[in-house]
Amino acid sequence: MFLSAAAVLLISMFVAISLGAKGLTLETVWTAVFNYNPSMTSHQIIHELRLPRVLAAAVIGAAFAVAGALMQGITRNPLADTGILGINAGATFVVALSFAFWPGLPYGWIMLLSFIGAVLGTLLIFLLGMAAPGGLSSIRLTVAGAVIAAMLGSLSTGVAIYFDLSQDLAFWYAGGFGGIEWRHLRLILPVLLVTLLLTMPLARRVSLMSLGEEVALNLGLNLRWTRLLALAAVVVLAGVSVSAVGSIGFVGLVIPHMSRKLVGVDYRLIIPMSSLLGAILLVLADLGARIVNPPQELAVGIMVAFVGVPFFLYLARKERRAL
Repeated sequence: MFLSAAAVLLISMFVAISLGAKGLTLETVWTAVFNYNPSMTSHQIIHELRLPRVLAAAVIGAAFAVAGALMQGITRNPLADTGILGINAGATFVVALSFAFWPGLPYGWIMLLSFIGAVLGTLLIFLLGMAAPGGLSSIRLTVAGAVIAAMLGSLSTGVAIYFDLSQDLAFWYAGGFGGIEWRHLRLILPVLLVTLLLTMPLARRVSLMSLGEEVALNLGLNLRWTRLLALAAVVVLAGVSVSAVGSIGFVGLVIPHMSRKLVGVDYRLIIPMSSLLGAILLVLADLGARIVNPPQELAVGIMVAFVGVPFFLYLARKERRAL
């Protein structure tokens, strides 16, 4: 199953590099990737434009998907996702503030501020959820996330209108890979890849938490420490990803459910499968955004929403029936 998913990912990446406003053969793509000739225009298109955005789509898709899987595991909430729970909104709000008060910041600083926004959004969600009588629960966490996401989204819109930043923030709201360059990848790839690898030791702990807090406690699991480590990984994955491509929702909602259908409920299998499927989804979504109406591009978030919105409504209806 994993080999099949990896093969589909590699094929999707080669196809995504080949197709676009200018069609290129797979042979040309292969030569440009492994024997780059800077004097050839087709090689320049592949190496400078398409290859970095396809690599970014794969890694960021994996990051959003794994972040969603971790959120669903530690909250035992099938509707949990970094976008739905307001973490992406926190990152976007701080980016809006940076555009308003510190225009022209280097990309590295924007990435750092986006990460800080994701942390603040997470803290607000958990503080609001824990303030309710009875403490934090899956339902309260979802409601708190929706409230924080709506509040931060409204504040971001207000900042954009007041400081005339609508054009600048349009990218962050809709999401896209058009501006990704190698210099951006050199900043985000090490952080995301290392964090993705560090989630694997957490997989067994998250599997125990997904069985229920009482079961996990009886098996000797430190719930607070596990939740803290998982949330730290989620914040890094979501914050860095949003800083690079904007707020792309639903990846972390849809992909973990698909992974469970394929590999079961063990997070030692769900996390790597989610990373592969998330990478495939965003690579294909970016490809679709580029070829639907060339040379114009649609927002990647729109392409993902075509899958994510119906799936979210299906899950919400399923949860209501379960209650």
